[in-house]
Amino acid sequence: MPYVHIRITDEGVTAEHKRQLIEGTTLLLQQVLNKPPASTFVVIEEVPTDNWGVAGETVTALRQRERG
Repeated sequence: MPYVHIRITDEGVTAEHKRQLIEGTTLLLQQVLNKPPASTFVVIEEVPTDNWGVAGETVTALRQRERG
């Protein structure tokens, strides 16, 4: 029973993006590890950019600098 936890920032991720991630992840596990889709669980967690840090600062701050 595979369990895959995908964490992404909450920047414009649509329901269609999530559907594709779930479908693609499930297919990959089936193709590579022969895992049945019916027992494959995929969870997508969207994290606010204020709660995601890289290189010592939040993604919110990084995005603001990129735009500015």
